Amino acid sequence: MTLLSTSTDQLTTLGAGLRRALDGPFADKRAAARAAFPSDNLLRDPDLSIDDAREWVLNRLIEISEAGVLATGVPQSSEDPGNIADTVVAFETLAHGDLSATIKSGVQLGLFGGAVTNLGTKWHHDTFLADISSLKLMGCYGMTELGHGSDVFSLETTITFIPETDEFEVHSETPGATKAYIGNAAKHGTMAVVFGQLLVRGRNYGVHAILVPIRDDDHTVLPGVTIGDQGHKGGLLGVDNGTMRFHRVRVPRRMLLDRYGGVTEAGEYASSIESPTKRFFTMLSTLVRGRICVSAGAGIAARRGLSIATRYALKRRQFVAPGHSEGVLLADYLIHQRRLLPLIARSYALGFAQNEVTSSLVHVMESGQASEEEKRQLQTRADGIKALTTRFANDAVQEAREACGGAGYLSENQLTGIRADVDVFATFEGDNTVLLQQVAKALLGDYAKIWGELDTAGMVQATARVFGDTVMERTSASTLVERLTATVKRQPEATTLVDRGWHAWMFTERERHSLESLARRVRKAGKKFDALNQLGDHMLFVAKAHMERIVLEAFIAAIDATEPGEIREVLERLCSLYALSSIQADRGWFADHGKMSAGRGKAIGAQINALCAELRPDALSLIEGLGIPESWLGAAILED
Repeated sequence: MTLLSTSTDQLTTLGAGLRRALDGPFADKRAAARAAFPSDNLLRDPDLSIDDAREWVLNRLIEISEAGVLATGVPQSSEDPGNIADTVVAFETLAHGDLSATIKSGVQLGLFGGAVTNLGTKWHHDTFLADISSLKLMGCYGMTELGHGSDVFSLETTITFIPETDEFEVHSETPGATKAYIGNAAKHGTMAVVFGQLLVRGRNYGVHAILVPIRDDDHTVLPGVTIGDQGHKGGLLGVDNGTMRFHRVRVPRRMLLDRYGGVTEAGEYASSIESPTKRFFTMLSTLVRGRICVSAGAGIAARRGLSIATRYALKRRQFVAPGHSEGVLLADYLIHQRRLLPLIARSYALGFAQNEVTSSLVHVMESGQASEEEKRQLQTRADGIKALTTRFANDAVQEAREACGGAGYLSENQLTGIRADVDVFATFEGDNTVLLQQVAKALLGDYAKIWGELDTAGMVQATARVFGDTVMERTSASTLVERLTATVKRQPEATTLVDRGWHAWMFTERERHSLESLARRVRKAGKKFDALNQLGDHMLFVAKAHMERIVLEAFIAAIDATEPGEIREVLERLCSLYALSSIQADRGWFADHGKMSAGRGKAIGAQINALCAELRPDALSLIEGLGIPESWLGAAILED
């Protein structure tokens, strides 16, 4: 086995090749970030108190900032456009260590700084961005309210223009208007981006955002601001989450982040976007980077858990057996392989999909040439990949914990800490269930555009056209997939279980059939809430089916971009394992809808076993390919 040295660890030749393939178009950026990342103080002591954990995290961010890593790619002024790819890679890199530090950086640079960057204008950029990126100005992102959660459109906080003094008055009229779960609020924040209803001369112009100082230079809470500490949480103890209320707090007019709408010097509201609804969604769409970063961070957390569990399985022996006088390695038990290897395959799959959505983000945010359709697709993809990856991270880390037995339950082996910290990823930056509903609604929008006046026969034809002309042309692998499925769909049962065309066809059929049936049910339901309410589970299935296809096609495209040889062969096996695991999970649906025979469904389990056996000799290289340096894992069970 050939070993290659990197700046952080030694890798097998195969492991190094897999890592570069998984890092994809960002391989050089990620390698440079790993090399520059200060790793001596990587993981927080789980025995620290809440106060000590918060101080450790703040000091850790200062340490990373001084190393020149924290604000990589973040704009410093109106003259600095920043680099979107660098900011995502920086966030990913932080997720290799303490997740409280990762999320606190996300609050500071991604949410607070991102709002100033994307919703503010030149004055805001030149006044605040440099101090935000250097941590001199610590900030909060005050969107969520106790009374509304995901319903941002209905926020109760008001931002009222006072023409006599050329100020805005920020006010929380009711307890429901209390800003909640706000990172940096309880202790370290001195300013907040506050979202609320903008009222100008008696008219409500909808949700806008304004900068509000909340503490002075001595860190004393300012008059009119009430801050609560939300205390101990199920994870992320180093993030100082708190509540905020405002009692008629006045701030100058220029503090409104008015890129998309604000009040002129004449005291009148003005916006380049006439429609309040379009203006609202335009403002929120600029914050899509945060959702993509959360997905990326969750993916890294899952890789950390799987790396610990797999490396442990490669050294831990259990039960003596013939030919195994010292005991059988956990990794040699088929049932253990079935626990971990499909998760590793899925981790690769989601990683390739993450690369594609990050590339789309860079195109939309930096090219200046993105179409409205590309922007809409990015929003849908960001919603979907965040929901899939954060759910996967929770499941994968839990399985990794169990795969390590009692040792996995010890804090010194990191898994319970990762599990606790990654838990909330499923609900912040958008609740996963709500995000999947948004994905389904976006897909249904393609049908709504052409329905209106069609009769039943016309609707059937139009439905096929919508799916063929829009949904199926949304990935970089479309042409390749069409070629793979061209012959398979005529005789699907005649193909092998590892035929890539069969996988692509099954994923496509699952999405197409479920989406078409949902579209018909939604059209029949009309606008009746009770009828639409019954379609929730169907909507979630459609969204997941859509994203599963997107992920598979990203994997196919990545394999196609890999030179023939050992690396490509291993990726082929991983892709088959991912695809068959997804099909097996929905085998009842495929059988019920005539897409797969009972015999073929049963054979999938045996094929998955065979793939696990083929991949077992490469288990170490597979983990190396996930990109987490062994020395960064910090698990006592891996020490010699």
